[in-house]
Amino acid sequence: MATVAFAGVLDNIIAYLEELLSPASFQDYGPNGLQVPGPERVQTVVTGVSASAELFERAAEHDGDLVLVHHGLFWNAAPLALTASSKRRLQLLFEHDMALAAYHLPLDAHPAVGNNALIAAGLGCSSQEPFALHRGSPIGVAARFDGDGITAAELVERVGRLTGREPLAFLAGPAQVRMIGIVSGGGSGYLADAVSAGHDAFLTGEPVERVMAQAQEDGIHFVAAGHYATETFGVRRVGDLLAERFDIRHRFVDVPNPI
Repeated sequence: MATVAFAGVLDNIIAYLEELLSPASFQDYGPNGLQVPGPERVQTVVTGVSASAELFERAAEHDGDLVLVHHGLFWNAAPLALTASSKRRLQLLFEHDMALAAYHLPLDAHPAVGNNALIAAGLGCSSQEPFALHRGSPIGVAARFDGDGITAAELVERVGRLTGREPLAFLAGPAQVRMIGIVSGGGSGYLADAVSAGHDAFLTGEPVERVMAQAQEDGIHFVAAGHYATETFGVRRVGDLLAERFDIRHRFVDVPNPI
């Protein structure tokens, strides 16, 4: 990847993110990239999971110039007219002259800085490969534990340590977990893909009602660690990369969400 000149220039930061994350490769649920323009020069990037008034207020306290999130302001199914809350969010960005950039599926799928790859590494998996196709593009990973694998109880413990919360688990799979499918966020719909692939376990963020019976009947461990909690990894890692590459400050702002 070519070195980007003029460190701290917003246009160059966005160009680097576009090159790194390849958003054009995905048919996403909303626009990826720069959503709200801001100052030409960036001294501080603030990262967070979801665009919200609280995140923007706290970004302003850190003198943020660019806010980088996983869940942006704009979605395909959202109403075109502004609501009171969306007006407030935009007001905060405008008043404090902060830019907003968002990358959704690209930040789940990236093989090095994506949520799922980082979760697999954090769990101690020895290898991983693309998994879970969304409109033809893989957004998750299938990951392997070395040797005979780990027990289901150890898997749940590792997930809890990694995400900082007690996961919801339906332990209906084999005694040893060797292969696990991972799709962060709202990925419960890919449980069937993990079953078809012969995985021993499946990890996502947010469960749906049907998964308990599905896991029990298909003989697979299902672990849900929280939509928010499973999607802090990618945006935080990318913020660190921006700080290093462009010689700017990075602050990750945690706005905890139990979902």
